[in-house]
Amino acid sequence: MAETHSLRLPERRRPRRTQVERRAETRARILAATIESINEIGYQRTTSAEITRRSGVTWGAVQHHFGGKDGILGAIVEDSFNDFSAGLAEAFESLPRKTSLPRRIGTFVDAAWEHFGSARYRASFEILLADSVSREARAEPERNDLSWQNEILKAWTRIWHRLFPELDLGRRRTLMIQHYTISTLSGLASLQLLAGKPPPFLRDELELLKKTLAREFRGAGSGNGKED
Repeated sequence: MAETHSLRLPERRRPRRTQVERRAETRARILAATIESINEIGYQRTTSAEITRRSGVTWGAVQHHFGGKDGILGAIVEDSFNDFSAGLAEAFESLPRKTSLPRRIGTFVDAAWEHFGSARYRASFEILLADSVSREARAEPERNDLSWQNEILKAWTRIWHRLFPELDLGRRRTLMIQHYTISTLSGLASLQLLAGKPPPFLRDELELLKKTLAREFRGAGSGNGKED
């Protein structure tokens, strides 16, 4: 009986990662480990040693990428705001060009909560809260560029006209509505942070926010409701 041989294809070697790809992967591991640590054991217990243990990266490598712990924390906050803007833009890209205002409001609130309800936001909130307490203890004046509310307002203002181009509420009322929306979402996020689980009436409160925005936007077409 003739001996048979199975044909074996040569194994494909995975292409070697570039230095840029390796740096990006290491950076992502450090940030993910820090966010995980803050969410699991809190800001104060997220030490340099804890970050290196969770990420599997030496502290020397961490310093090479971020300079130190403050650099990591700043990067988390910056990435959080960038992800917030990108998440809203992505949510609206999937909508038809002429989407009704109520549906756009619903998409906006749902996409915003994706950010506020995320582990990245919770980590950013704790970082900014700790920074505020630290500056207050040192009697340092508050710097507007580190105010989480101002930063989110800036992010929203950049895309607000893209999401609702037909609205003309006037600058003061627009800022008030944005601030109200942030207060509602951040309040729900704070309750979730304290309880360790979503607030009991989360969906109902998000629906109420959508209805409130729809009421405020009603009749605010181009040229209407202008205050200044």
